[in-house]
Amino acid sequence: MHRIYSHNIRSDTLQSRLLVLSSVIIITFAIFVFQSYVMRISQKLFPIPDFVFVFAQIDNKSMTQNNGPIVEDKNLGVELVAKGIKFPASMSFLDKDDILVTEKNTGMVKRILNGTVLEKPVVNVSVVNTWESGLLGIAIDKDTTTGSPRYVYLYYSTPIGGQDRADYRNNQTIEEGNLLYRYEYNDGKLVNPNLLLKIPYPPNFTYYHPSGVVLIGPDRNIYLVTGDFDQPVTKAQNVNSNLPINGTSAIYRLAKDGSAAKGNPFGGEMARYYAYGIRNSFGMDFDPVTGKLWDTENGPWWADEINIVEPGFNSGWKKVQGLSYMHIPHAQEQSELNSLVNFDGKGKYSEPEFVWAETLGVTAIKFLDSNKLGKNYENDIFVGDFDLGNIYHFDLINNRTALSLDNKLADKMADNRDELKDVIFGHGFGAVVDIEVGPDGYLYILSLYEAKDKCDPNIVFSDCYDFSSNHIRGSIFRIVPKNY
Repeated sequence: MHRIYSHNIRSDTLQSRLLVLSSVIIITFAIFVFQSYVMRISQKLFPIPDFVFVFAQIDNKSMTQNNGPIVEDKNLGVELVAKGIKFPASMSFLDKDDILVTEKNTGMVKRILNGTVLEKPVVNVSVVNTWESGLLGIAIDKDTTTGSPRYVYLYYSTPIGGQDRADYRNNQTIEEGNLLYRYEYNDGKLVNPNLLLKIPYPPNFTYYHPSGVVLIGPDRNIYLVTGDFDQPVTKAQNVNSNLPINGTSAIYRLAKDGSAAKGNPFGGEMARYYAYGIRNSFGMDFDPVTGKLWDTENGPWWADEINIVEPGFNSGWKKVQGLSYMHIPHAQEQSELNSLVNFDGKGKYSEPEFVWAETLGVTAIKFLDSNKLGKNYENDIFVGDFDLGNIYHFDLINNRTALSLDNKLADKMADNRDELKDVIFGHGFGAVVDIEVGPDGYLYILSLYEAKDKCDPNIVFSDCYDFSSNHIRGSIFRIVPKNY
């Protein structure tokens, strides 16, 4: 009897354990199904934020393929110039086969000489590298007379000195914020730093939307684009408030000493502004034929843009993003052109020249002022994106006041990725961060190519990139004719 009773107890115990285990499995599966359902519903109701330098798109095929980079033109090929650069952000040429590249997270400017990344940096600055912040922009002034310094301009985000962010607004020092410095290049080093511009971190700042492209214009002035720092609260973001202009959402036009360039469209606190209403931008370039400035801009969940930037240009953020007349469910404030801030008529809104309805994180824009890839590409526009690793090619109409767009793109908007097929020049490049024309006249692509297989296209927020990492490596590619 004792043995039978003991056996019954063990049987009951085993059955109880199996019942508990089965319940746990059923509950776990139910939770998983519920979470998947909620995720699908939430994606429809609340699309993924852009965070261009944070997450890649869900179905990012080009970043998971192993057969890139590829250009569609069979007469052209892709060469690897250099690799192993730690999370690069931008590049500029000192000379043929001599390139300076910013490493976003290390704060180092690396020199690439004949395809070799030199170990010793030309300069190392202290940066905060969270999310989109870090060592971002570089431009080399190539118009120097004999015996004068060769200027190099750097734009970067500085640390906040270890202070608590809640107390930060009252304790900023002169060195804290996003800064534009002018250096002199001398014997492989950047020396004699000169602070030209400081954009203080706004109250309650985040590390998003500092932008950071630096450019030397054909007028020899310095152009710098900054985003809204995720703080669209002033008139420069078309918000009717009494808050002072804080340096955000701008394209600056500066003399070489950092003062307002002559002929700027605004005065007073906006004297150094050339344009405003910019949400976030990683691309600017000048048309070599007309001298007009063009830029790219990232939308939130919708409407990445290409724009012509006339003096006083208002890009519309945050009242308008994309074409003002386009129907987008999430753009509740579209068509409010009458509510835009125009600064006594000095600011002028104009519609984008092209719009991606889906935010793909467009980055660099570059005019190919060379016939080295063939006359059919000379002075055309090339644009890169971060999320898909694509490079887009656009022709311009005869008077160069608009893009030459046909078929489904004639309405100036790509409603989906299929409509982009006619303008895709290359793919499989990984996250494109910069495009430049080298002294040899060929097209150079800077990208996070070595990290392109890290993204899981089936998982939302799949940690494709740790944006503060020094382990993610980039590469430089060159587009050349085959058998050149």
